[in-house]
Amino acid sequence: MKLKIVQAGDPVLRRAARPLAPAEITSPEIRQLIELMRETMRDAPGVGLAAPQVGVPLALAVIEDSVELTETERAPVPFHVIANPRLTLGDERVEAFEGCLSVEGLQAVVSRARTVRVEALDHRGAPVDIDARGWYARILQHEIDHLHGTLYVDRMRSRTLATARNVAQHWARMPLGAVLEALEAERAE
Repeated sequence: MKLKIVQAGDPVLRRAARPLAPAEITSPEIRQLIELMRETMRDAPGVGLAAPQVGVPLALAVIEDSVELTETERAPVPFHVIANPRLTLGDERVEAFEGCLSVEGLQAVVSRARTVRVEALDHRGAPVDIDARGWYARILQHEIDHLHGTLYVDRMRSRTLATARNVAQHWARMPLGAVLEALEAERAE
């Protein structure tokens, strides 16, 4: 059974999520929620899903990515859970098109830290430290934003907002610098 993914405009996406006690994470209810979130994320398909995206205001997210793309520092990430994450950002920034299961059908360029450190609890309620770079760091930042009531549209370069279809048709085969230059040139004319 998959869960309904709520869309932008639903108040749950704009509220800070409630932290979970370690013992709460291992409860049957939260274990079931994790499995349903995993199934929902895979079905969507997505690479991350935060509990607020399924209408549950808890500081919990699931992450998994099977794709490898060298040019975006994207490598497979096995399924895992983060609860109550604390995020430390690296200094270097990178921009890339980003989408969201709760902002269906749209993408925009978002600047994110290239590297991050996350301190969280895992699916057993045990502390974990994650050092991530590239696309994995982007996924973590995106999902943790959800736990604070932030959507990628709050961080995007507004002139790059496009449907996913138009990104694929017009911009996907161009280097990001050329995309940004083209969009800024359109504004100047």
